[in-house]
Amino acid sequence: MKPALALLALLSLPVGAAELAQLSVHRQGGEQVAVAVNRSAGPIEVELLADQWQGMASEPGLPYRRVLGPGEQATMARLWPVAEGGRHELRLLAVPGPPHAQARDVVYSLPVEESDFELGQGFHGGWSHGDEANRYAVDLIVAEGTPVLAARDGTVVATMAGHAEGGADRSLAAQANFVRVLHDDGSMALYAHLQESGVNVRTGDRVHLGQVLGYAGSTGFSSGPHLHFAIQVNGGMRLVSVPFRMIGPNGYLPLKR
Repeated sequence: MKPALALLALLSLPVGAAELAQLSVHRQGGEQVAVAVNRSAGPIEVELLADQWQGMASEPGLPYRRVLGPGEQATMARLWPVAEGGRHELRLLAVPGPPHAQARDVVYSLPVEESDFELGQGFHGGWSHGDEANRYAVDLIVAEGTPVLAARDGTVVATMAGHAEGGADRSLAAQANFVRVLHDDGSMALYAHLQESGVNVRTGDRVHLGQVLGYAGSTGFSSGPHLHFAIQVNGGMRLVSVPFRMIGPNGYLPLKR
């Protein structure tokens, strides 16, 4: 019999995870039940952590990871106090996509009109393409409001359209509007820095090559209007960008420059 002791529970989600998953804790007899809900239209990997853990026990032990399907709700852990004054602070991490997917070698179509772009940063761009999630990304410099086109068929799994601010300040990195499209091999295309209210699709939509997804802007960490495009996979609770090929009006884009 688990002792019915008083406890204090706190919970939080890191920046970005709140768009993908929701964490709630419910009392059930002498226990508490931590429940995660996938708020996206694709699979996500979630991890339940305890930043504070005093006089508590859980089943399963923390940290605990699992994959949630689109819209799935699941119990992550049952918690109970084992000492007077038991307390905990829970945190839920969430990463889109099935873990350890292998991206196929696909030639992507140019996601803007052929006559309306200039190639900016390519792979390993020194200004903002240094982290694992964006190391293999390309910036296509276009005018504000340029239509952004699907570079490959897929399903829209997440969008953001409510941010208005942008500038050359890394603190704005999380303020970029975007569309994320899941492909049938588990890889995901990220179309980022879209205009405020500049998203033309909804989560769950099936999109096709050349379809207008939204409109280019300069939201988030951005020095001017452009489209940031990357192919990413879930490398196990972390987003990892992968090399890709893209065809333009004069053949393959020199993304490795």
